[in-house]
Amino acid sequence: MRGGEGKPGRSPKRQLNAGYVVGGLLMLLTYLVAQHFAVSSPNVVITEEPRIVDEVKSPGETVVSREVPQIVDNIKAPGETVVSDEVPQIVDNIKAPGETENGKVVCNMEGRSDTCEVDGDVRTNGTALSVTLVPAASWPERHEWMINPYSRRFASLRKVTVTQLQDRAAAPPCTVTHDMPAVLFGIGGYAANYWHAYADILVPLFVASRRYHGEVTFLVSNIQFRPRWLVKYRAFLQGLSNYDLVDMDGDAQVRCFPRVTVGLRLDKELSIVPELVPGGRLSMADFTGFLREAYALPRGAAASLAREPEKKPRLLLIHRGHYRRILNEPEVARAAEEAGFEAVVTELRGGGDTPEGEVEQARVVNSFDVVLGLHGAGLTNAMFLPPGGVLIQVVPYGNMEDIARAEFSEPATDMGLRYLDYSVGAEESSLMETLGPEHPAVKDPASVHRSGWDKVFELYLAKQNVRINVTRFAPTLAQALDHLRRQ
Repeated sequence: MRGGEGKPGRSPKRQLNAGYVVGGLLMLLTYLVAQHFAVSSPNVVITEEPRIVDEVKSPGETVVSREVPQIVDNIKAPGETVVSDEVPQIVDNIKAPGETENGKVVCNMEGRSDTCEVDGDVRTNGTALSVTLVPAASWPERHEWMINPYSRRFASLRKVTVTQLQDRAAAPPCTVTHDMPAVLFGIGGYAANYWHAYADILVPLFVASRRYHGEVTFLVSNIQFRPRWLVKYRAFLQGLSNYDLVDMDGDAQVRCFPRVTVGLRLDKELSIVPELVPGGRLSMADFTGFLREAYALPRGAAASLAREPEKKPRLLLIHRGHYRRILNEPEVARAAEEAGFEAVVTELRGGGDTPEGEVEQARVVNSFDVVLGLHGAGLTNAMFLPPGGVLIQVVPYGNMEDIARAEFSEPATDMGLRYLDYSVGAEESSLMETLGPEHPAVKDPASVHRSGWDKVFELYLAKQNVRINVTRFAPTLAQALDHLRRQ
């Protein structure tokens, strides 16, 4: 012992051994804890306290939802769990506790349409024309929206009341429970017009419901004003839904669904914007493919003169029996024959009021390669042409190109058709004879447009017939034939 060190201390060897023991215990404890979390919690989900958010995404769009960010761990190796401090990722197939029960309402008031997606415990009542979201736990306040079930909000239809309740006590009890989603829409508006039937209802309904592959119920309002409409389009509706539709005007039941889409969204005239389709991308090519399936249309491709150079492609010239007629139809048909087509003149009446009539008309059009006609709803039939076909629109005189092309040019292209148009000159218009060359409708069409739509419709659509100059029209026919040669 060295002098001055005081009392003898513990052996250095014993201190070292004690350190090893304590260190070993700490390592074992750390290992056991890590193993516990790695085995029992491969996905670590961190949630915030549920709260109601009324978040304005953009002008007119309101989102009501519970903010539940979820963080999923990244497993680097067996037994190793890493919880990242990165921005939380929302995982669609992992719901935080209580999210499914309380549900959410997402309403979009942008553009032409009003729509709401309601998820959770959703209850509908036809008598009240209401859709109600019932929470499992109380929310701080009640929310309500009034939604036009037609795709153009300015159409005059009874609106649907969409409500997010504060608590379950105010909810009507279910009398019928469904295990599939529903789409609620209204007929009426402009749906008696063949173009509007497809542009305003059938195309948007396809967009809203195709993701469910038939496992969806249609809730339809305003049937009393268009009772034959649902009959006419029965084959189309049955192609999208495996279930009987519900007449909301006369339905006294309280129906419970896991999800209800209220209203139809119109993003593009007689067409689809793939990026805006809920549940996945769809296009107008998908829509026309669905039509061929639903109506059992046999032809999936137009005539190819490259493969069959001796074959005459078929051209359908649409006859109009009232206003906006082609006065020299026989001459135009002969010009088409001379260009190399087999030409047929026929009247298309929108398929009548029966499903058989609609399907039969679709099959007639599908047997042709080219549809030719003056601007009007009859050109909607071009959607039954086989892909690669041609639509030729004759545009009435009077600066009508923008209107005509908005309704048929881009839609036809989106369908996989070749679009061509022929603009009628003043000398080909009946207005030259009925009004005279000095009338503003002939001399200054822009002044008529400044007078408003009513005048435009009256003069250029309701009171005008045309006599096509077949010599001037011949290059358009040649373009159509050349397209079929190059396929």
